[in-house]
Amino acid sequence: MTTTLTNTALGQSAPAGTGEPRLFTLRNAHGMHLTISERGAALVSWWAPDRYGRSADVLLGYREPQEYADDTCYFGAIVGRWANRIARGQFALDGKPVQAAVNDRGNHLHGGPQGFHAARWHGEASGQRVSLRLDSPSGQGGFPGNVEVQVDYTLGDDGSLCIEYQAVADAATPINLTSHPYFNLNGGRGDVGDHMLQIDADYFFETDAGGIPTCVAAVEGTPFDFRSPAAIGPRLRWPDRQVGLAGGFDHCYCVGSAPDGRHGPLREVARAWDPRSGRRLQVSTTEAGLQFYSGNALEGVRGRSPRPYARHAGFCLEAGAYPDQVNGEHAGAVILRPGEVYRQTTVYRLSLQG
Repeated sequence: MTTTLTNTALGQSAPAGTGEPRLFTLRNAHGMHLTISERGAALVSWWAPDRYGRSADVLLGYREPQEYADDTCYFGAIVGRWANRIARGQFALDGKPVQAAVNDRGNHLHGGPQGFHAARWHGEASGQRVSLRLDSPSGQGGFPGNVEVQVDYTLGDDGSLCIEYQAVADAATPINLTSHPYFNLNGGRGDVGDHMLQIDADYFFETDAGGIPTCVAAVEGTPFDFRSPAAIGPRLRWPDRQVGLAGGFDHCYCVGSAPDGRHGPLREVARAWDPRSGRRLQVSTTEAGLQFYSGNALEGVRGRSPRPYARHAGFCLEAGAYPDQVNGEHAGAVILRPGEVYRQTTVYRLSLQG
């Protein structure tokens, strides 16, 4: 596997922290390559062959690098300091009230408008790995404490992209990081309705109209039951109140073994494949939650395609803590304190369906 470095504006390397955010490209021995930007530590593209040997980009994204600076879709980005939602942006930390930024229907979402997805990270290539670092000052997004974050990307010859996260803080603060790639395994030849999906979860979080969890519910007998493989498209058309409220799927599945939402061992929790191209995606994580988002707000977004994206043009499987967990009975599991190290590992593996 090889790593190359380019500059978004000039086509050549540039000193870190100057000029346009730099791009890093990882390649494996089988013609697969993906590009990572210092802007948001984002996965910009991921080219992979189909069953006929034809390569295509399986990620959604923008055409021009500068468009990522005002990205409201979080295309491929690392999001934080808190991924997913916090009700009204409010929570208590050690008995003191905290007000985080509000940016989604009166709630906090994905770190707020100036979250990690909008930041310029510092990237370095070392051997077979790209590492990106970010210093988040106290008060950013309304969160206390200075936080240092590092995210490492490694692409294996088996098609696995390993994403390893670490963070430390000088004061108590909630931390919940995730990667937000939008996948379309047919390379953008259509929406993801024909994609088959399987999620190893018996329970998911029902939500209110603002996306805030209201209760844990069994998937059995609902369109959320992906314990056996099912096509995404027909499930989007089920006359289900939860699907109607979200305009599709935007719900967290309980994929962890620990009920308190703490980190667990790395294990495979979901898989998706496209019958036409034969491409298969497997997701493994240490996290307790997996957010399945069916691209409900993509209609009219101008990305790399010749035409604007349509609704359900891509899907996300975002591994992290439970949404609004800072306001739940297991809030302590998501608070990072001085002297502790936040760690998370998620692996996306692309291959061909047998």
